[in-house]
Amino acid sequence: MPSRPKVQQDAGSGSKKTMAKHIFVTGGVVSSLGKGLTSASVGMLLERRGLRIRLQKFDPYINVDPGTMSPYQHGEVYVLDDGAETDLDLGHYERFTNSLLNRDSNTTTGKIYLSVIQKEREGSYYDGNTVQVIPHVTDEIKDMVYRLATDDVDVVITEIGGTIGDIESLPFLEAIRQFALEVGRENCLYIHLTLVPYLKAAGELKTKPTQHSVGQMRQIGIQPDILICRTEHPIPQHEKDKIALFCNVEKKAVIEERDKEFTIYEVPLSLVNNGLDDLIVKRLGLKAGPLDIADWRALVDRVKQPKHEVTIAVVGKYIKHRDAYKSVYESLDHAGISHRARVLVRRVESEDISSQGAEALLGGVDGILIPGGFGMRGIEGKIEAIRYARKQNIPFFGICLGMQCAVIEFARDEIGLVDANSTEFDQDTQHPVISLMADQHEVNERGGTMRLGLWPCQLQEGSLAHKAYGKLDIQERHRHRYEVNNDYRERLIQAGLTPTGVSPDGTLVEIVECKDHPWFLAVQFHPEFLSKPTKSHPLFRDFIGASLARRQSKRAEHV
Repeated sequence: MPSRPKVQQDAGSGSKKTMAKHIFVTGGVVSSLGKGLTSASVGMLLERRGLRIRLQKFDPYINVDPGTMSPYQHGEVYVLDDGAETDLDLGHYERFTNSLLNRDSNTTTGKIYLSVIQKEREGSYYDGNTVQVIPHVTDEIKDMVYRLATDDVDVVITEIGGTIGDIESLPFLEAIRQFALEVGRENCLYIHLTLVPYLKAAGELKTKPTQHSVGQMRQIGIQPDILICRTEHPIPQHEKDKIALFCNVEKKAVIEERDKEFTIYEVPLSLVNNGLDDLIVKRLGLKAGPLDIADWRALVDRVKQPKHEVTIAVVGKYIKHRDAYKSVYESLDHAGISHRARVLVRRVESEDISSQGAEALLGGVDGILIPGGFGMRGIEGKIEAIRYARKQNIPFFGICLGMQCAVIEFARDEIGLVDANSTEFDQDTQHPVISLMADQHEVNERGGTMRLGLWPCQLQEGSLAHKAYGKLDIQERHRHRYEVNNDYRERLIQAGLTPTGVSPDGTLVEIVECKDHPWFLAVQFHPEFLSKPTKSHPLFRDFIGASLARRQSKRAEHV
């Protein structure tokens, strides 16, 4: 078996000891309780107490990664520096903490079974044994936990996707049960999220679903140490005491977590108010310093007490599913925080623009953003929205497909190439201003084969991008197969669409800007993956700044 880092043998008992402590976060009753936010918040609080943390998520679906999954089913695909296509909860991890994330930070059932099957096919790894869920699959899962427990980590936080009772989650739960036996119960802590629903007809909260959820965990062999109870209404102390008694946890370990009215960035503060960080530190015997979150409190205050307001239209094809553009919405909020402004998002289905017109759906907005995506549906609506932004001098920000649509629109309207298109949408177009990247022509598989991860870019001095970043050399995360066709680059430049960011070898257009426009910028990469609430991404920050300036200018005209 492969070696496991940070594990040593206890000479007295024969059990394994880990130098890192481990926290496992599970969920019960219903899905979407916020395990990712809770894991990120716990990581942030421990980090703010001077501890070194790593985060990871186990997802029970059989896909090797979410890269081939529909945004309608899974939400956005979050891309890391190393090119890993991961669950959107890893976005929460990065926005809340400074934890190093890589492809080991998100593991699926598909990834686990693929590794096990590959080892079995080698013939020698399992030494002729029958390969089974226990111990071989569970060992593979545990190895992914051990892999993060390197010498520079104090606490590893592992989120288990799915809901207690799901068949597909059972191998992961069995693995974390075994894990405590290997490293010692004193080195493991189990946090379980549940729902305490309020029945309006009865006028009371119901604790029975939480009792059943914990009961299922205990049948598996896992006793939660801390219960975080999601609720819309305050939980009276006598109900907390009842939960503690029936679920076999300490009274102080039953933590109420009410829905947040203003922002998800209140979650860590709520957990602090309930003493969660102290519970964890004491239970695991961690040598932690005092909590330092003054800047986070100030951040939440800025959200609650904005001085300005701005309306941004986000025009996309997955508008009905909010999580499809999760990082984009968060990045807009971050930019709003930096300007002490409330960002009101008008979500516009791009197909509706084709049928109703841009003015009807975009009139009165202060800025227009077109996010990434794939496929032909809704493209013409996006192109119409871009033309509206360009002609009306409305600040425009295009991301990935948003940039490609901006190039198509400009080529059609300003150069006169009326059938200009991308070969993704029309293989036979006479003017393929967007075309498949050269190294993608021989690619047949879909999963993990795009241009992915962190890539360098060089900016044009004096450009909007240069002014935003304050430097000429940047690195951003990518996820795409198509690019600006260099055969049309010179014609675009002559007509007024300038590539102000290119790859170091000059072959790939990364950023375009439109001259004679207050703020028109589009990028091939995904800046939303590098934005934090404490440090807004410079392009989002300047986009909101330009939108605020336009709003204030319009108001001044009517005074």
